[in-house]
Amino acid sequence: MPRPIAVIGAPTSAGAFAPGPEQAPAALRTAGLNEKLHEAGVDTEDYGDVEGFRWIPDRDKPLAMHAAAVARVALDVAERVASANADGRLALVLGGDCAVGIGTYLGVRRGHGEPWLLYLDPHPDLNTPQDNTSGALGWMGNAHLLGRPGTLRQLVELDDGPALKPERLILLGASPTRSRQAEREAIETLDIKVIAEADLAADPQNAAKDALALIGDSPYALHFDSDCIDFADLPICENTDRNVGLTHPTAFQALTHAAAGPGLQAITVTQITPYHGAADGSTMNTFTQGLVTALIDATAD
Repeated sequence: MPRPIAVIGAPTSAGAFAPGPEQAPAALRTAGLNEKLHEAGVDTEDYGDVEGFRWIPDRDKPLAMHAAAVARVALDVAERVASANADGRLALVLGGDCAVGIGTYLGVRRGHGEPWLLYLDPHPDLNTPQDNTSGALGWMGNAHLLGRPGTLRQLVELDDGPALKPERLILLGASPTRSRQAEREAIETLDIKVIAEADLAADPQNAAKDALALIGDSPYALHFDSDCIDFADLPICENTDRNVGLTHPTAFQALTHAAAGPGLQAITVTQITPYHGAADGSTMNTFTQGLVTALIDATAD
Protein backbone atom coordinates (compact mmCIF):
# COMPACT_ATOMS: atom_id res chain seq x y z
CA MET A 1 0.00 0.00 0.00
CA PRO A 2 1.21 3.56 -0.71
CA ARG A 3 2.20 5.64 2.28
CA PRO A 4 -0.46 7.93 3.78
CA ILE A 5 -0.04 11.53 2.68
CA ALA A 6 -0.89 14.89 4.21
CA VAL A 7 -1.42 17.66 1.64
CA ILE A 8 -0.33 21.09 2.89
CA GLY A 9 -0.84 24.25 0.85
CA ALA A 10 1.50 27.25 0.99
CA PRO A 11 -0.08 29.79 -1.39
CA THR A 12 2.72 32.35 -1.32
CA SER A 13 4.91 34.24 -3.75
CA ALA A 14 6.62 36.27 -1.01
CA GLY A 15 10.02 34.92 -2.08
CA ALA A 16 9.31 34.90 -5.81
CA PHE A 17 10.18 37.31 -8.61
CA ALA A 18 6.54 38.20 -9.32
CA PRO A 19 3.00 37.02 -8.57
CA GLY A 20 1.92 33.61 -9.79
CA PRO A 21 3.27 30.80 -7.58
CA GLU A 22 0.73 31.62 -4.88
CA GLN A 23 -1.94 30.21 -7.21
CA ALA A 24 -0.38 26.75 -7.38
CA PRO A 25 -1.97 24.96 -4.40
CA ALA A 26 -5.48 25.79 -5.58
CA ALA A 27 -4.63 24.89 -9.18
CA LEU A 28 -3.19 21.52 -8.21
CA ARG A 29 -6.29 20.71 -6.19
CA THR A 30 -8.54 21.87 -9.04
CA ALA A 31 -6.60 19.56 -11.36
CA GLY A 32 -7.64 16.69 -9.12
CA LEU A 33 -4.53 16.05 -7.03
CA ASN A 34 -6.38 14.77 -3.97
CA GLU A 35 -8.92 12.79 -5.96
CA LYS A 36 -6.23 11.13 -8.08
CA LEU A 37 -4.35 10.10 -4.94
CA HIS A 38 -7.54 8.70 -3.40
CA GLU A 39 -8.38 6.79 -6.59
CA ALA A 40 -4.91 5.22 -6.48
CA GLY A 41 -5.58 3.93 -2.98
CA VAL A 42 -3.57 6.53 -1.09
CA ASP A 43 -4.85 7.49 2.36
CA THR A 44 -4.83 11.25 1.76
CA GLU A 45 -5.79 13.97 4.22
CA ASP A 46 -5.77 17.63 3.26
CA TYR A 47 -4.38 19.75 6.10
CA GLY A 48 -5.45 22.94 4.32
CA ASP A 49 -3.47 26.06 3.52
CA VAL A 50 -1.27 28.24 5.67
CA GLU A 51 -1.93 31.96 5.35
CA GLY A 52 -0.60 33.03 1.99
CA PHE A 53 0.96 36.09 0.41
CA ARG A 54 0.84 37.61 -3.08
CA TRP A 55 4.03 39.29 -4.28
CA ILE A 56 4.24 43.05 -4.58
CA PRO A 57 7.37 45.23 -4.73
CA ASP A 58 9.02 45.67 -1.32
CA ARG A 59 10.60 49.09 -1.59
CA ASP A 60 11.68 49.13 2.05
CA LYS A 61 13.85 45.99 1.67
CA PRO A 62 14.55 45.66 -2.05
CA LEU A 63 17.42 43.18 -1.58
CA ALA A 64 15.48 40.88 0.76
CA MET A 65 11.85 41.35 -0.14
CA HIS A 66 9.07 40.34 2.26
CA ALA A 67 11.36 38.64 4.79
CA ALA A 68 8.69 38.81 7.50
CA ALA A 69 6.16 37.04 5.28
CA VAL A 70 8.73 34.41 4.26
CA ALA A 71 9.51 33.76 7.93
CA ARG A 72 5.83 33.53 8.89
CA VAL A 73 5.04 31.09 6.09
CA ALA A 74 8.09 28.99 6.96
CA LEU A 75 7.04 28.64 10.59
CA ASP A 76 3.44 27.85 9.67
CA VAL A 77 4.56 25.21 7.16
CA ALA A 78 6.99 23.74 9.70
CA GLU A 79 4.18 23.32 12.21
CA ARG A 80 1.97 21.44 9.75
CA VAL A 81 4.79 19.29 8.43
CA ALA A 82 5.78 18.30 11.95
CA SER A 83 2.14 17.49 12.71
CA ALA A 84 1.84 15.38 9.56
CA ASN A 85 4.97 13.42 10.42
CA ALA A 86 3.74 12.91 13.98
CA ASP A 87 0.54 11.48 12.47
CA GLY A 88 2.62 9.02 10.46
CA ARG A 89 2.04 10.79 7.15
CA LEU A 90 4.35 11.90 4.37
CA ALA A 91 3.95 15.68 4.11
CA LEU A 92 3.30 16.90 0.56
CA VAL A 93 3.81 20.67 0.65
CA LEU A 94 2.37 22.58 -2.30
CA GLY A 95 4.23 25.85 -2.82
CA GLY A 96 4.48 28.65 -3.48
CA ASP A 97 7.97 29.85 -4.09
CA CYS A 98 11.15 28.01 -3.15
CA ALA A 99 11.45 29.71 0.25
CA VAL A 100 8.54 27.49 1.36
CA GLY A 101 11.14 24.72 1.51
CA ILE A 102 12.72 26.38 4.55
CA GLY A 103 9.57 25.55 6.49
CA THR A 104 9.39 22.01 5.15
CA TYR A 105 12.92 21.25 6.28
CA LEU A 106 12.33 22.84 9.70
CA GLY A 107 9.19 20.75 10.14
CA VAL A 108 11.02 17.49 9.41
CA ARG A 109 13.86 18.61 11.70
CA ARG A 110 11.47 19.10 14.60
CA GLY A 111 10.75 15.39 14.72
CA HIS A 112 13.90 13.89 13.26
CA GLY A 113 16.99 15.58 14.64
CA GLU A 114 19.31 16.37 11.72
CA PRO A 115 17.57 15.26 8.51
CA TRP A 116 19.08 15.44 5.07
CA LEU A 117 17.85 17.79 2.38
CA LEU A 118 17.76 16.40 -1.16
CA TYR A 119 17.35 19.41 -3.42
CA LEU A 120 16.12 18.63 -6.95
CA ASP A 121 16.62 21.99 -8.61
CA PRO A 122 18.96 23.36 -11.29
CA HIS A 123 19.61 26.32 -8.97
CA PRO A 124 21.47 25.81 -5.66
CA ASP A 125 19.55 28.69 -3.98
CA LEU A 126 22.70 29.67 -2.10
CA ASN A 127 22.46 33.39 -2.88
CA THR A 128 22.40 36.04 -0.16
CA PRO A 129 21.12 39.62 -0.12
CA GLN A 130 24.76 40.74 -0.27
CA ASP A 131 25.61 38.98 -3.54
CA ASN A 132 22.30 38.95 -5.43
CA THR A 133 20.31 41.99 -6.49
CA SER A 134 17.02 40.25 -7.24
CA GLY A 135 15.72 40.51 -3.69
CA ALA A 136 13.90 37.19 -4.22
CA LEU A 137 14.38 35.15 -1.05
CA GLY A 138 13.26 32.02 -2.88
CA TRP A 139 16.71 32.09 -4.51
CA MET A 140 18.27 32.22 -1.04
CA GLY A 141 16.55 29.46 0.91
CA ASN A 142 19.49 27.09 1.29
CA ALA A 143 21.81 29.96 2.14
CA HIS A 144 19.57 30.80 5.09
CA LEU A 145 19.19 27.19 6.23
CA LEU A 146 22.99 26.97 6.24
CA GLY A 147 23.47 30.40 7.84
CA ARG A 148 25.82 31.69 5.14
CA PRO A 149 27.52 35.05 5.75
CA GLY A 150 25.34 37.86 4.49
CA THR A 151 22.02 36.15 5.21
CA LEU A 152 19.25 37.53 7.42
CA ARG A 153 19.26 36.60 11.10
CA GLN A 154 15.47 36.78 10.96
CA LEU A 155 15.45 33.71 8.72
CA VAL A 156 18.63 31.95 9.85
CA GLU A 157 17.54 31.80 13.47
CA LEU A 158 14.11 30.27 12.89
CA ASP A 159 13.90 27.23 15.19
CA ASP A 160 17.32 28.01 16.70
CA GLY A 161 19.14 27.81 13.37
CA PRO A 162 21.30 27.57 11.37
CA ALA A 163 19.24 24.46 10.79
CA LEU A 164 21.20 22.63 8.09
CA LYS A 165 24.76 21.35 8.01
CA PRO A 166 26.52 21.44 4.62
CA GLU A 167 27.23 17.71 4.74
CA ARG A 168 23.48 17.05 4.97
CA LEU A 169 22.65 18.91 1.74
CA ILE A 170 22.67 17.18 -1.67
CA LEU A 171 22.12 19.28 -4.78
CA LEU A 172 20.48 16.92 -7.27
CA GLY A 173 20.43 18.17 -10.84
CA ALA A 174 22.29 21.40 -10.16
CA SER A 175 23.40 23.27 -13.26
CA PRO A 176 26.74 25.09 -13.34
CA THR A 177 25.40 27.48 -15.98
CA ARG A 178 22.21 28.34 -14.06
CA SER A 179 23.95 29.21 -10.81
CA ARG A 180 25.79 32.34 -9.75
CA GLN A 181 29.52 32.66 -9.14
CA ALA A 182 28.96 33.22 -5.42
CA GLU A 183 26.89 30.04 -5.26
CA ARG A 184 29.58 28.02 -7.00
CA GLU A 185 32.14 29.38 -4.59
CA ALA A 186 29.91 28.45 -1.64
CA ILE A 187 29.55 24.89 -2.96
CA GLU A 188 33.31 24.55 -3.17
CA THR A 189 34.00 26.19 0.19
CA LEU A 190 31.39 24.17 2.05
CA ASP A 191 32.13 20.96 0.11
CA ILE A 192 28.45 20.46 -0.73
CA LYS A 193 27.63 17.30 -2.64
CA VAL A 194 26.47 17.96 -6.22
CA ILE A 195 24.98 15.53 -8.71
CA ALA A 196 25.00 17.49 -11.94
CA GLU A 197 22.01 18.23 -14.13
CA ALA A 198 23.72 16.52 -17.09
CA ASP A 199 24.10 13.29 -15.10
CA LEU A 200 20.50 13.45 -13.93
CA ALA A 201 19.28 13.99 -17.50
CA ALA A 202 21.33 11.06 -18.80
CA ASP A 203 20.27 8.59 -16.12
CA PRO A 204 17.72 9.85 -13.57
CA GLN A 205 17.43 6.52 -11.80
CA ASN A 206 21.10 6.04 -11.06
CA ALA A 207 21.68 9.72 -10.31
CA ALA A 208 18.94 9.59 -7.66
CA LYS A 209 20.27 6.29 -6.35
CA ASP A 210 23.68 7.88 -5.85
CA ALA A 211 22.04 10.53 -3.68
CA LEU A 212 20.02 8.01 -1.69
CA ALA A 213 23.12 5.92 -1.10
CA LEU A 214 24.54 8.84 0.87
CA ILE A 215 21.33 9.31 2.85
CA GLY A 216 20.80 5.63 3.64
CA ASP A 217 17.96 5.04 6.07
CA SER A 218 18.18 8.54 7.57
CA PRO A 219 15.23 10.93 7.49
CA TYR A 220 15.20 13.47 4.68
CA ALA A 221 13.15 16.18 3.04
CA LEU A 222 12.92 16.35 -0.76
CA HIS A 223 12.62 19.62 -2.63
CA PHE A 224 11.23 19.50 -6.20
CA ASP A 225 11.42 22.77 -8.12
CA SER A 226 9.33 22.72 -11.28
CA ASP A 227 11.96 24.81 -13.06
CA CYS A 228 14.03 21.67 -13.45
CA ILE A 229 11.58 21.13 -16.34
CA ASP A 230 12.41 22.90 -19.59
CA PHE A 231 9.83 25.65 -20.04
CA ALA A 232 9.68 24.90 -23.77
CA ASP A 233 8.72 21.31 -22.95
CA LEU A 234 6.08 22.03 -20.29
CA PRO A 235 5.44 25.72 -19.49
CA ILE A 236 4.56 25.35 -15.84
CA CYS A 237 7.16 27.26 -13.84
CA GLU A 238 7.68 30.88 -12.82
CA ASN A 239 11.10 30.64 -14.50
CA THR A 240 10.70 30.78 -18.28
CA ASP A 241 14.16 29.49 -19.26
CA ARG A 242 13.80 27.65 -22.56
CA ASN A 243 15.84 24.87 -24.15
CA VAL A 244 17.58 24.04 -20.90
CA GLY A 245 16.70 21.60 -18.19
CA LEU A 246 14.86 18.29 -18.29
CA THR A 247 11.90 17.05 -20.24
CA HIS A 248 8.91 16.59 -17.97
CA PRO A 249 8.98 12.77 -18.22
CA THR A 250 12.64 12.80 -17.16
CA ALA A 251 11.93 15.21 -14.31
CA PHE A 252 9.17 12.97 -12.98
CA GLN A 253 11.42 9.93 -13.28
CA ALA A 254 13.98 11.80 -11.20
CA LEU A 255 11.32 12.69 -8.64
CA THR A 256 10.12 9.09 -8.47
CA HIS A 257 13.57 7.73 -7.70
CA ALA A 258 14.53 10.59 -5.38
CA ALA A 259 11.37 9.98 -3.33
CA ALA A 260 12.01 6.25 -2.97
CA GLY A 261 14.23 6.41 0.12
CA PRO A 262 12.93 4.78 3.30
CA GLY A 263 13.56 7.93 5.32
CA LEU A 264 11.49 10.33 3.22
CA GLN A 265 9.37 12.56 5.46
CA ALA A 266 8.29 15.47 3.25
CA ILE A 267 8.25 16.72 -0.33
CA THR A 268 8.04 20.37 -1.32
CA VAL A 269 6.74 21.15 -4.82
CA THR A 270 7.52 24.72 -5.82
CA GLN A 271 7.53 27.52 -8.38
CA ILE A 272 4.46 26.39 -10.33
CA THR A 273 2.79 29.33 -12.05
CA PRO A 274 -0.54 28.08 -13.41
CA TYR A 275 -1.26 30.91 -15.85
CA HIS A 276 1.92 30.07 -17.77
CA GLY A 277 0.23 26.87 -18.89
CA ALA A 278 -2.52 26.30 -21.43
CA ALA A 279 -5.77 28.17 -20.81
CA ASP A 280 -7.76 24.93 -20.91
CA GLY A 281 -5.89 23.56 -17.90
CA SER A 282 -4.18 20.78 -19.82
CA THR A 283 -0.68 21.81 -18.72
CA MET A 284 -1.68 21.70 -15.06
CA ASN A 285 -3.39 18.36 -15.64
CA THR A 286 -0.22 16.91 -17.18
CA PHE A 287 1.90 18.14 -14.28
CA THR A 288 -0.57 16.92 -11.66
CA GLN A 289 -0.81 13.46 -13.18
CA GLY A 290 2.97 13.24 -13.37
CA LEU A 291 3.25 14.25 -9.73
CA VAL A 292 0.66 11.73 -8.60
CA THR A 293 2.23 8.88 -10.57
CA ALA A 294 5.66 9.70 -9.18
CA LEU A 295 4.35 9.73 -5.61
CA ILE A 296 2.54 6.43 -6.01
CA ASP A 297 5.45 4.68 -7.70
CA ALA A 298 7.96 6.01 -5.19
CA THR A 299 6.11 5.37 -1.94
CA ALA A 300 4.35 2.05 -2.60
CA ASP A 301 5.52 -0.68 -0.25
